[in-house]
Amino acid sequence: MNFEGSIKSKLPQAGTTIFAIMSGLANECSAINLSQGFPDFPVSEALISLVNQHMRRGANQYAPMPGIITLRERIAEKMEKLYAVKYNPDTEITITAGGTQAIFTAVNALIKEGDEVIIFDPAYDSYAPSVVLAGGMPIHYDLNAPDYKVDWSVIKKLITKQTRMIIINTPHNPTGSILAAADMQMLENLVSNSNIIILS
Repeated sequence: MNFEGSIKSKLPQAGTTIFAIMSGLANECSAINLSQGFPDFPVSEALISLVNQHMRRGANQYAPMPGIITLRERIAEKMEKLYAVKYNPDTEITITAGGTQAIFTAVNALIKEGDEVIIFDPAYDSYAPSVVLAGGMPIHYDLNAPDYKVDWSVIKKLITKQTRMIIINTPHNPTGSILAAADMQMLENLVSNSNIIILS
């Protein structure tokens, strides 16, 4: 069967990511690659040994869909220790194969046709495609140099009856700007009487 021409991209506007471009340039110029999280140190020998031990004991099968319960319990313990919040490891914690998959899964679980999602630009380049594939519409808010601060009065104007989600991360990727406590309070005030989800 010849599939040539019959497979069409669901994201025809998506080109080569900036991460691929910058990684290529870093390799070409023998530069330090700051475009992605590439560790520049060797993997711990102790970690390699532990992984090897557990694999030899048979810990190499499919995990439960939400992740191994022991790992989820340890994450719940860490969240409580670091942030004084309690999460149920059985119903409130899910393990994913990395941050990008977690973002994609969360967006696709919560966004449906016609929903709007506010994204702070420049943004990690998986946000908007995840929203589009879920049938939603990315609503872009431009952060500006030098401080990349959020003008919450503008965000208030961007919120409509179709707004379902606001995506934040702090430190912001890629600017590095940090949302202050006052920013978080403003965000809380904006969404407090709504069904808007904060994906953080």
